[in-house]
Amino acid sequence: MLRALLALSFIVALPLWAAEPRELTWSEMLPADTAPAAPPAAMHDLSKLADALAAESGPAASQQSVAAPVVKALDGQLVKLPGYIVPLDVTEEGRVTEFLLVPYYGACIHVPPPPPNQIVHVKTELGVMMDNLYQPFWIEGPLRVENTSTDLAEAGYQMDASKIYPYESSEN
Repeated sequence: MLRALLALSFIVALPLWAAEPRELTWSEMLPADTAPAAPPAAMHDLSKLADALAAESGPAASQQSVAAPVVKALDGQLVKLPGYIVPLDVTEEGRVTEFLLVPYYGACIHVPPPPPNQIVHVKTELGVMMDNLYQPFWIEGPLRVENTSTDLAEAGYQMDASKIYPYESSEN
């Protein structure tokens, strides 16, 4: 009887183990009637670079639309999302184990943070080495629609990452 019960539970659970994550885009994290926030303008005038770097040591810039709406239907979905890592917690070995995932490089550090519906607060036991943070990553795991407040920004989504790996476009 016990063997039959174990076999049945294995058969029922098998599709859950084999589930592929949904590849999510940042625009899908905005409700249908919400216009996407414009990303910050790139700096092309390098004569102003010193001013921009000096501003980084000053107070943090205000976050865009702190009350931005989220997509509640995404709650609990297994997703795969590309983005850039903004570290919150780093181990002694230099691994980032808690971070904000954002859609563009420099968000929350070099420019004002995007709205909360464009930030995912991620925790992971895997960690990512600090020296790899200049490249985008794929982050996989169950997405939760839940607000988080950090020193850098408000996030509208949370995730416990089960996989983290360098981003490679599926269009290559």
